[in-house]
Amino acid sequence: MAKAATPDFSKYMTEMMASFPMDMSAMTEAFKSQAAVSEKMSKVVLEAAEKSTEISSKWTKDTIAKVGDISSAKDEPADYTKSMTDFASAQAEMAAENMAAFAEIAKKVQMETVELMMAAGKEASEEATAAVKKATADVTTAAKKAATAK
Repeated sequence: MAKAATPDFSKYMTEMMASFPMDMSAMTEAFKSQAAVSEKMSKVVLEAAEKSTEISSKWTKDTIAKVGDISSAKDEPADYTKSMTDFASAQAEMAAENMAAFAEIAKKVQMETVELMMAAGKEASEEATAAVKKATADVTTAAKKAATAK
């Protein structure tokens, strides 16, 4: 039994895609824009991580220094209570200061992220508009050429 010849659809698809003009410069520009935004976002994140690490490190060093104070031998039993009270008070104060510092970092990251996203959105919108206009012009030109070729 002989098999019927199957049409080669890959050939048809290749011919069809070749007949449509395709400008890859829009894709290249979009990739470059995305890479630039990613680089800026990385800088924001790394700067925030660095500042957060500095705060955490300082907080840890200060806490260790305070633990050294409470772990020393005291002459009177009441001095232990006072030492613990002072430690707890200092810890509460340090926690408030450091949490405020972390909040400032988070606020700065949020503001910079919003600014980057707004700029990227505006740029993407402009690029998309330009790409659509160019594609429309290319397709219109190709359609006119096809119509006059008949």
